[in-house]
Parts: sequence; structure tokens; C-alpha cells
Amino acid sequence: MIAVRKIINDPVYGFITIDHPLILQIISHPCYQRLRNIHQMAFAHLVYPGAVHSRLHHSLGAYHLMCNALSELKSKNIEISPEEELGAKIAILLHDIGHGPFSHALENELIPGIRHEAISLLIIQKMDEEFNGQLQTAMAIFTNQYPKRFLYQLVSGQLDVDRMDYLNRDSFFTGVAEGVIGYDRIIKMLTVKDGDLMVEEKAIYSIEKFLVSRRLMYWQVYLHKTVLAAEMMLVKIIRRAKELIAQKEKVMAVSASFDFFLQSANGNIAIEQHLETFCNLDDHDVMATIKNWSRHPDKILAILCRSLTDRHLYKVKLQAGPVDPDLVKAKTKEAMDKLGITASEAAYFVFTGTTSNTTYNPGDERINILFKDGTIKDISKVDNALIQQNSSLAIGEIKKYYICYLR
Repeated sequence: MIAVRKIINDPVYGFITIDHPLILQIISHPCYQRLRNIHQMAFAHLVYPGAVHSRLHHSLGAYHLMCNALSELKSKNIEISPEEELGAKIAILLHDIGHGPFSHALENELIPGIRHEAISLLIIQKMDEEFNGQLQTAMAIFTNQYPKRFLYQLVSGQLDVDRMDYLNRDSFFTGVAEGVIGYDRIIKMLTVKDGDLMVEEKAIYSIEKFLVSRRLMYWQVYLHKTVLAAEMMLVKIIRRAKELIAQKEKVMAVSASFDFFLQSANGNIAIEQHLETFCNLDDHDVMATIKNWSRHPDKILAILCRSLTDRHLYKVKLQAGPVDPDLVKAKTKEAMDKLGITASEAAYFVFTGTTSNTTYNPGDERINILFKDGTIKDISKVDNALIQQNSSLAIGEIKKYYICYLR
């Protein structure tokens, strides 16, 4: 096998090393290169102008942290074969390859009922065929079918390198210091016991900082009300377009790929048969189409599209309890009077919903702490820990209600 060594200069970690020909081939693949054109944080750049990094940036960063984590575990005499090491690196490199335009914002709008993880697996299977079965170990790790469970936990778990990178990277590009985590210390403290990934007790405070940072980033960045407003406006645009298409109105996207999913959106899409079409889609298709639709003869679609491109977004109010129905009625009447539209059309401009975040839920996979005496405790059961079951920081889901309406 020809020796390969490429370095990529990353603004967060410095140099990222690619030292295997198969990984270089995967990075060069069109399905992977497409991630350059999908924002990691959808519309967060409307609030934090620096947040324009892509899914490709994040994928390479997670790959770098996986390399570090595997090296650390091997240094602690945890058995990881060269094939397993390569499989884990490929699994994390491709973990987000199934994301569509604007990632989570449009996940259930273009192809209802299919999550990006399922599409990621289909693309990995397609690439495995192209690379003559060399991705089998990566697929087994990605789907949690591989006997060494800790490899899957590094890809997808409470302490996976995916979360470590996106918190650190999103914090870097937004300038929100609360998201900075001690990823290097956490990786140094990783270990494996009984086949499960856990951390040594010296890392307790770093883990707590990681969990608190995640919570703060969700409310301050990912679920910021302006980001929420832009994402909901995008969803309403797609729904209006689909409604007009169902009524046999002429609504065309600028690209054949985007047009296919729009025209087929009200039926069942067999994504397996249209994977190549999906892989031609990115954020550019959507935004160029929205710019075109801002001059569409349908008033509702045109107003929504102009509002998004000009950043005249919904006003959003977040609160602890359900929204007063009288407020919804008043705002609906305002929209009807201002725009000269019907009550059903006003639903595109005035609506309610909920959003939520959980700091740490031991009902999911746990973060286990390995003590020097060999005992294992869940992070929420550790004495004097900040993240505890009876703590306001910890376990329960924090749910907020919102109303979006026309300014």
C-alpha cells in the first residue's frame, strides 16, 4: 500500500493528519465534498456572523479527535487492531454524511419520516460498494453491531468525539466562550472497562464543564430565538411551496435535485432509489430557490422568502408555560389585517410551538466514572458533583413554549 500523508490546517486544532490512502479517497469522494456546502449551524450566522463553518469542517475535526482518543486508549493497553482503528476513523468521518440542506432545520420537511442517520448509512453502504467492501468494519461500528462497544460510543454516545468537536468548534466560530470545553483533558482521561467507554475520576470536573457548556450553548446559540425564527421561516417556506404544488400551482426550484424532492414531497420517496439525487442537494440549491421565489406570484410564498433573505424574521417570545390563546388570536388578526390574508394563510405568520433541551439524562447512555479502587459510578451519583439527580442543572428536560408572529 502506497504511503500517504496529507495535512490539513484547521483553525481550531492546527494540523490534522490524513495518513491512510482509503481515508484520503473518502475525503475526495463527491458525497463527502458536498458537505462543504452545508452549514454546520444552519442559520446561526444570522445572529453570530462568524458561524459560517461547514459540515466538512466539523467532520474533519471529529476525525482528528477520534485519532487522539484511539491513540490514548492504545497507550493504556486497550486492544485496538489497525482494522478497528481505521473503521472507527471512517465511521466518525462519515457520521454526518446523510445531512441534507440546512441539516436539522429541514430534516423532516424534504423527506418526511427519514432521519439523517438512516441516509448516512445508505451513503456509507453505497461507498462501501465503490471501495470493494473496505468499509465493512466502519459500518458495523456506525450501527453498533461491532463487538467492541466502546468504538461505537466514541462515534455516538454521551461523551462522543462528535459532541466534543461541535461544542468546541461552534464556540470558536460564534465567539461564545461558554461553549469552550476541556476536550484534550477529557480525551486524556478516557478508558475502557468491561467493553464500555468511561472516564477516570480525575476528569469529573472536566465532564461537568462539558455538560454545562452543552446546556449553555443550546439556549444561547442552537435554540436562540432568532435562529429559531429563521429556521421556522424556512420550514414554512417549504410547506407553502408543497401546498401550492399540491394545488397544481407552478412552483419550480432552481435545481433539478431540489425540484424532485419538492414535487415528490407529498408522496412516499424511496430514498434508496434516489440517493444520487439527494447527494446533489446542498444549502445553495435552497437559498438560490428562495431568492427566486421572493418574486413568486403567490403572496404568502413571496413575503416569506423576502423576509428570510432580507432578515426580516418572525418576532419570537419564549416562556415557561403555554402561550395564551387570546394572544395568538390577536396576532393572527393583526397579520390578516396587515397583509389582507385569510385566517388559514395567517397560520404561516402566527403560530406556537415548543422547544427543549436536556443537560444530562442517565436514562440514555450513561457517563460512567471509573474510580481508582475499580468502582464505577454514574456522573450524577458522584459525591459533591454539580450534575446530580436532585440538581436543577441536571436531569430533567427543560421545555420552553414559544409564539412566532409578524413584526
